[in-house]
Amino acid sequence: MEAVAVIVALFFVAFVVLGVIAAVKAVRAVKRGVDRTVHQTRRTVEDTRLKAKQYTQPGPVGEVAELRLSLRGAMRATQDALRLASAEDASLSEAMGLFERLSEHGHKLDDELRRLEGEPDKARVAARLPELRERADRVRHSANSLRWAAQDRARQFVDDDFAALNDQIDLEAGALRHWVPAADGADGGPGAGGPEGGAAGAARPVPDGGPDGVARPGSDGAAGQGGASDGNRSAISGGGRGWQRPAYPWQKTSRPENGL
Repeated sequence: MEAVAVIVALFFVAFVVLGVIAAVKAVRAVKRGVDRTVHQTRRTVEDTRLKAKQYTQPGPVGEVAELRLSLRGAMRATQDALRLASAEDASLSEAMGLFERLSEHGHKLDDELRRLEGEPDKARVAARLPELRERADRVRHSANSLRWAAQDRARQFVDDDFAALNDQIDLEAGALRHWVPAADGADGGPGAGGPEGGAAGAARPVPDGGPDGVARPGSDGAAGQGGASDGNRSAISGGGRGWQRPAYPWQKTSRPENGL
């Protein structure tokens, strides 16, 4: 009894521990989802504010907003492209590392541009713009280079795979079109494809009659032709007693109630 109690207690503790672990994982997943939603909301609000400032405040302040928008857009597009491609191509891990280092410079530049937005001295803003614009162009160029290289690599893999698939399909199609002709006499019986068989097949029965060659009524030749005709008709129409309808794999199973 004591052993049973110990086993039950162990099972109870294991279930409690598993429940706690599952609850912690669920809470963390919910927290990550909330954080992701909050981050996306803040990013959307910030982009909307920058677009409004770009069009409503011309001059240095509008140019600073435009620089921030272009920088954020290039970095975001490259990040999404690399994450999507790295899930299928492990060789992009080094490119992801380079992008992380580039993101640090991008964040620093974006922080400087954001502080410059609140600068009351417009002359100072105008004086800092050339340097900041050059740095933003360099960061955007590097981000675009990584993104375009990853996209070209993925497209090349797709093209190579499609070309290999086309080659395999061509080989299979050629194999399906290649067949061996049937042997002589396979369909027409012994000697059907040989010279003798051809001569015999070309020979025609002579009508039973007089020297003029006219067939007489009730002659054996007419009866033979009639029998052959009846036999052919039975073979084609299925009227013969021993004839059976050929079965095909695509036909439905016959039902006894309708006789089909």
